Amino acid sequence: MQHVIIVIHLMLVLALIGVVLLQRSEGGGLGIGGGGGGFMSSRGTANVLTRATAILAGLFFATSLILSILAGMDRRPTSILQGGQSGPTAPIPGGAVPPLGGQGGLLNQLQGAPSAPSAPAAPSGPQVPQSQ
Repeated sequence: MQHVIIVIHLMLVLALIGVVLLQRSEGGGLGIGGGGGGFMSSRGTANVLTRATAILAGLFFATSLILSILAGMDRRPTSILQGGQSGPTAPIPGGAVPPLGGQGGLLNQLQGAPSAPSAPAAPSGPQVPQSQ
């Protein structure tokens, strides 16, 4: 069902683009169009194109709403308060806020964690004695 509506939606988009491009420029913003004769100079053609644009725009709006409704039908609302972990971190044992001190506290875990070496390792080449 969704694929059929997408195809209709795309056909409406192409038709809407074509109808808008066929309309006569009234403002002359780019300095082109608006003059001369041709098959688009009559008033009746402008009214037909205006109505066609309005109808195609309404249908485009309707198919957009239908597509958004169909896309949202499979989604289930979720709550932060309910269980389930959405982030990359593991749940914290013993509550929402980790204890800072005491046995197994966050401070003890940080103090007991191995630290990165503060100085780079010595080169593996020949050793030069340092003078004092």
